[in-house]
Amino acid sequence: MPEEVLFETERSQDRADIAAYLRQVADNLEAGEPISLSAGDQSVTMEPPARPTFEVKAEREGPTDSPGELSIEFELEWDEDAGDGDGSGELRIE
Repeated sequence: MPEEVLFETERSQDRADIAAYLRQVADNLEAGEPISLSAGDQSVTMEPPARPTFEVKAEREGPTDSPGELSIEFELEWDEDAGDGDGSGELRIE
């Protein structure tokens, strides 16, 4: 399925600043409010349904015998035409 990027930004930031962004997303999700993203001349507003699919992924990219790049990815997914997602197992973040 083709992918259309509606918004993208990437830059190095302090952990506290990243946490503030994540808190705002969490607050909007909990309140059932849209999530608006903007940077420069880019902007998008999205309205996740009551039960989007939540994907969490930890990755290591690079050669197996030398240092690589580590990442933690959080993704919310849903069909544009509605629908609630099902998952497998309960997620715990500590």
